Amino acid sequence: MDTLYTVLYDLSDWVLGLLAYIVDWTRLDFLSGLADWLVSEPVVVVVAVLLQALIYFVTLLLLGLCFIWMERKFLGRFMDRRGTQIGVLGFFQNFADGVKVVLKEHIVPKAADRGLFELAAFGILATSFMLLGCVPLSPQFYIIDVDLALLLGLAIFSFAPFSILVGGWASNNKYTLIGGMRAAAQLIALEIPLLLVVVSVVLMTGSLSFVGIVSWQQEHLWLAFPLFIGMLTFLVAGIGESERVPFDLPEAEAELVEGWQTEYGDVRWGLIMACDYLRAYIMCGLLTMMFLGGWDGPEFIWAEVWYLAKTFIVFFFFVWIRAAMVRIRTDQILMLGWKKLLPLAVVNLLVAVILKTAEVF
Repeated sequence: MDTLYTVLYDLSDWVLGLLAYIVDWTRLDFLSGLADWLVSEPVVVVVAVLLQALIYFVTLLLLGLCFIWMERKFLGRFMDRRGTQIGVLGFFQNFADGVKVVLKEHIVPKAADRGLFELAAFGILATSFMLLGCVPLSPQFYIIDVDLALLLGLAIFSFAPFSILVGGWASNNKYTLIGGMRAAAQLIALEIPLLLVVVSVVLMTGSLSFVGIVSWQQEHLWLAFPLFIGMLTFLVAGIGESERVPFDLPEAEAELVEGWQTEYGDVRWGLIMACDYLRAYIMCGLLTMMFLGGWDGPEFIWAEVWYLAKTFIVFFFFVWIRAAMVRIRTDQILMLGWKKLLPLAVVNLLVAVILKTAEVF
């Protein structure tokens, strides 16, 4: 089956060829040479890549809106209320909120470090979109497919604590500073177990490519069965990395006003909150590809549909946990990461080593 890039390359080649024919037909002197430039290989490649990126990111932004809508509707049912009601099944509440945020005034605290204040918000936004580019929807639908895609994604994810800490410090607010420090400590405590779980997956599959990891599970079995402990550890650490309830203390309104985001307003605050959902999608997608077979499923349904269905199911557990559990203290989060999840991740790694050494698969 052709990949998205292959289809868009052929489409770009045809459209640019048509434009080149029209330019030749006009026979205008100032357009001489333009036809040859339009059909040159670099131009076709650039246009195809830009179209691919546009389609991919629009798709993922719509998925982010679906995640927000899904959480609101399920939380409404868990709390015995109707949830959002604007538009079809309440979906257009997202657009109403977006318009409201865009119309807000941008205010920077007088004593804040304006450069770092703006840079921190941009860092969260940039790394989130870079992460989206690393996670494929299927072997045909992706931005990049490099052999080290998993490692690249985790490296980009590790920049989040720096942006959060810088944003909290640059705001010149004691609540934002405390929120930034709490967030950085929490993310570091949970990243170590998460990385050890990833190491066990790489050890089993022998690949750092998402396509390679899923292909191994298609040939053998989903890693959720032999590495069940790792999957649960990754699930808990992923919720904490996404700073969702019950691990949202760095941003808790009742604790720190709004944590490290307190001084952010207007569209910057909206984009930061949207990035939280995008990062939650990335965590759900990583868990799906590493433990649930990714897009593996009967071939009569598109691979993208299988992948997204599993991802939405994982996100349902994120929402369910939010509705069922209360917020825990910072020291409890750190104890969970260092004293509970880290030993479990080590045990999971030992299981992977034993299975690999015994050549069970």
